[in-house]
Amino acid sequence: MRLLLIEDDETLGEGLSGFLRLEGHLVDWFRTLLDAQTVASEPYDALLVDWQLPDGSGVEWVRRLRDRGESLPIIVLTARDRLQDRIQGLDSGADDYLVKPFRPEELAARLRALQRRTLGHGQARIRLRGDLEFDLRGHVLLRGGAQVTLTAREWRLLEALVARQGRVVSKSDLEALCKGFDNDVASNALEVHVFNLRRKIGRQAIETVRGLGYRVPK
Repeated sequence: MRLLLIEDDETLGEGLSGFLRLEGHLVDWFRTLLDAQTVASEPYDALLVDWQLPDGSGVEWVRRLRDRGESLPIIVLTARDRLQDRIQGLDSGADDYLVKPFRPEELAARLRALQRRTLGHGQARIRLRGDLEFDLRGHVLLRGGAQVTLTAREWRLLEALVARQGRVVSKSDLEALCKGFDNDVASNALEVHVFNLRRKIGRQAIETVRGLGYRVPK
């Protein structure tokens, strides 16, 4: 997943960013709401937002996002543990509420749960077209029950498409969602990764929508 983390505590921000990257996520970490606005137009899979930030309330920021129609999964991170705080955070539009201090493993598990709900699946293993199974928890792809070896770039590309299953994802959005694993600057780098992925999982697994982008069919 590509994640936007807004957390002003440097120790916690560095620790969470490092752990989530080891888990295979891409993380953009900012310390203030103002700094995060510089990537407001970037595509993300989920947002992780501290409540109390140097330049405002993360919960109020979440409320404004929801008022504008933003539907991305959001987890509020905070030391405020009173019942009324939890209610306020969730009613603001957050999908989940995690009280500090917490173990990063719990955050990773909650992200997987959010991803399953976003995909409309109760299980960690998602069946795709044909004999493909996408395992969120194990970070593996199975074809006919056998594990398919994917590079980090290929996994991230497939994950971005599966997370938007049935929808066309533009090439520019895919490139942004997969950034961090790829230092290629050639204009056809994305097409090369799609080609290589199709060789492993079958051409029918990823559709090309001419002039628009790519799609994993339902």
